[in-house]
Amino acid sequence: MSVRTDEELSGGVPSRSRSARRVFRGPRPEAVPVLVARACTLVGVLDIAAGVFPRFRHSRMHTIAEVLPGSFGPFAAALSLSAGILLLLLAHGLRRGKRRAWRAAVALLPAGAVAQFTYRHSLLGVIISLALLAPLLRHRDQFAALPDPRSRWRALANFVLMGAGSLALGLVIVSVHTNRMVGDPSLADRITHVLYGLFGFEGPVDYQGDTSWTVGFSLGALGLLTAVTTIYLAFRPEHPAARLTEEDETRLRALLEKHGRRDSLGHFALRRDKAVVFSPSGKAAVTYRVVSGVMLASGDPIGDVEAWPGAIERFMDEARAHSWTPAVMGCSETGGEVWTRETGLDALELGDEAVVDVADFSLAGRAMRNVRQMVKRIERAGYETRVRRVRDLGEAELERIRNAAEDWRGTDTERGFSMALGRVGDAADGDCLIATAHKADDQPGEYGDLKAILHFVPWGTDGASLDLMRRDRSADPGMNELLIVAALQAAPKFGITRMSLNFAMFRSALARGEKIGAGPVLRAWRGLLVFLSRWFQIESLYKFNAKFQPRWEPRFVVYRASADLPRIGFAAMQAEGFVNLALPLPRFLRRRRTAPRVCTHAVAERDVRAA
Repeated sequence: MSVRTDEELSGGVPSRSRSARRVFRGPRPEAVPVLVARACTLVGVLDIAAGVFPRFRHSRMHTIAEVLPGSFGPFAAALSLSAGILLLLLAHGLRRGKRRAWRAAVALLPAGAVAQFTYRHSLLGVIISLALLAPLLRHRDQFAALPDPRSRWRALANFVLMGAGSLALGLVIVSVHTNRMVGDPSLADRITHVLYGLFGFEGPVDYQGDTSWTVGFSLGALGLLTAVTTIYLAFRPEHPAARLTEEDETRLRALLEKHGRRDSLGHFALRRDKAVVFSPSGKAAVTYRVVSGVMLASGDPIGDVEAWPGAIERFMDEARAHSWTPAVMGCSETGGEVWTRETGLDALELGDEAVVDVADFSLAGRAMRNVRQMVKRIERAGYETRVRRVRDLGEAELERIRNAAEDWRGTDTERGFSMALGRVGDAADGDCLIATAHKADDQPGEYGDLKAILHFVPWGTDGASLDLMRRDRSADPGMNELLIVAALQAAPKFGITRMSLNFAMFRSALARGEKIGAGPVLRAWRGLLVFLSRWFQIESLYKFNAKFQPRWEPRFVVYRASADLPRIGFAAMQAEGFVNLALPLPRFLRRRRTAPRVCTHAVAERDVRAA
């Protein structure tokens, strides 16, 4: 994306000097942490190989591996496995300059050096350990990153992953000694032997000579390492992920009242699972969430454009302090220009947002024939629509809508981050619009005549932005089209002149790739997007939005380096709910959600209206 000059940039954002932009480039990994992490990875892999494969211990490579940390004493195989796995676990933290990983490595390497000298009297082993330790001590100022947000669930994840890894690695250890096995044990016997060995017991597989002893200690070391790391993660001090406080939410709402018209995604900054940093003046803010070491902001900064650089500076300082990878999802063209200019980051077009101007919308004409016919057919089937503000609905009806929206959700996890509010019917969101479809049945369901729900958040005082679409699976097709048309037709009475619909990823590639004259590269790219649409609704969402003849507003992802894009993409998929690494409870065990925390002034306003 080309960056326009400061005079061309809308909003009159003050420019910074080149030296200032260099200061805020973000937390690029330094050379020393990267080299140390790579060295730890190499040593860890060699240690594991030395502990697992018997042939490795007789190869030329083993002449080097014998003097690596962890290859000493009478328990060589077990200690090699333990040291190798620990070094692999520490390598990622060292690469990011984490202080805790540095402390662990500084404690592990001298212990390995002492053990090398004590058990094997190997000066070369001591030298290799100290050679890794020396840059750690000399450049300790480059390992100052603060810990990531974490919770007790990290211990459970570690137990599951380490347990699975130990089982797989243990199966390899048991199977590589085929020439010393007694008999021909089956796969079930080998798995049983591994499970027994992880707990320190003998299994059904026997070996000749000292091999049984070596395998037993190696499996015991794996089990002990899994237990120790899990216990450590369970009892270490908890650093929960930041959440939006009531004070933060009040300040953000004040900024949105003044400047909310600028960005259709502004109201989504009020998600309560986001954190926020404010500019020094308090006139601008950036909301974000940290996912897998990526600091994800969404949309444009909130507030006065002239104060955006101060909020962006605070955001980059926070990323640098924790060694997080900074990224922005779904910012506008103006927002992308400010981000790239102030930080030196790069921007890439991610897709387009569909925006419908209410005054220009009409069901007349050939282009709208399919939508018009679908809406007429559904109306003839007996469906009716209602469009209201949240504050105009009673609590009983709001509770029914909330429960229906949760039960009609197609996935176990709530999807959405950059363009989803994550709640429906909160008293603090009284200006939100709810469009509902109703049909009287002879046998009404759990939610009566309610058949579909659309929820819109405010976009300033004269706009609305689509948040979620939910419908009863037994309802007729076309509920979403029906409710979008109803919302657009009812918009004038609410003073709404523009309405933002869904976001279509890679919309321009899909549109150009299907036109005559498209080149082979563009056609191949479109074919890949169509294939991925089986899981991510890329093409279907674009075609759904295109039905309403919107204007397309480009949205961008801001990133530090091309090598970070896969990691940012995976973190964004986690944040949006497409990839869920947690272990959710079964649906029938979950409590039905009630209204989330609300602002006290909003509750008071509702009480006054009710009176």
